[in-house]
Amino acid sequence: MPGEHLDLSSEQPAPRRAAAEEARKFIGVHFACCDVYSRVYVNRDRSAYIGHCPRCAKPVRFTIGPGGSDSRMFQAS
Repeated sequence: MPGEHLDLSSEQPAPRRAAAEEARKFIGVHFACCDVYSRVYVNRDRSAYIGHCPRCAKPVRFTIGPGGSDSRMFQAS
C-alpha cells in the first residue's frame, strides 16, 4: 500500500565477540610429501590440530597436550 514500508534494520548493532574468540588458532605445517606449506586449524573441541595436505590430501593430526609447545611450525612426513 502507498505510504507503508517494511524496515528490516536493527537499531542496535550486533554484539561483537572478543578478538581472541574470532581468530581461529592454527599452526603452520610443511607437508614433505608434496613440499608445500599450509595452515592446520584447531578442531572444535580444542583437543587437536587436524588438517590435510592441500595437494594429495594426506591427513595430519597434532594432539594438544598439557605442556604444549612454543613452536608454530611443524613438518609432516
